[in-house]
Amino acid sequence: MKGKTAARLFVAAIAVLILTAGHRSAAQESAQPARQLTSPTMPIVFDDSQSIPEQDLQLLRKDVRSQKKQVVAANMDLTDAEAVKFWPVYDRYAAELTKIYDTKLALIQEYLDGYKTMSGEQAESYIRRRAAVEEEVMQLRLNYVPEFRKVLSGRQTALFFQIEWRLDLMINLQLAQTPLIDP
Repeated sequence: MKGKTAARLFVAAIAVLILTAGHRSAAQESAQPARQLTSPTMPIVFDDSQSIPEQDLQLLRKDVRSQKKQVVAANMDLTDAEAVKFWPVYDRYAAELTKIYDTKLALIQEYLDGYKTMSGEQAESYIRRRAAVEEEVMQLRLNYVPEFRKVLSGRQTALFFQIEWRLDLMINLQLAQTPLIDP
């Protein structure tokens, strides 16, 4: 049972990643010089030669929300009685999370629009606002633990948040394609 759940989560997560990956044109690929982040002890840490186009951010907003719900449904193995109690809590949680993610995506878009010319103060402001958004996400999760715990067992609640964290990591992996600022 655990193996099947893990396999379903992996397949669904890969599907979400594929659905959120944008298709870049050859012109976009050749227009930006490749720049790699390196480390003295590791060869190449990250290649940020491709930025996230506006259409990819819109795709994240549009498709990921429904895909996340499908992944959660496929991996929670809820009984009908549990599902009746769980989904209203999930929908409230997802609506609040959506507001936070809209702010996060707006910040990323703002960064993409101005990262080449932003001042040091603007760059610092971006980092502080981005960190505040990440704190909001974690605070929302912590606030909802007791809400989910009212309708799920402790293990089911843990499973839900594990699924949520994995999906969030995949989304953040896509968002990590934003170019690094030049010092």
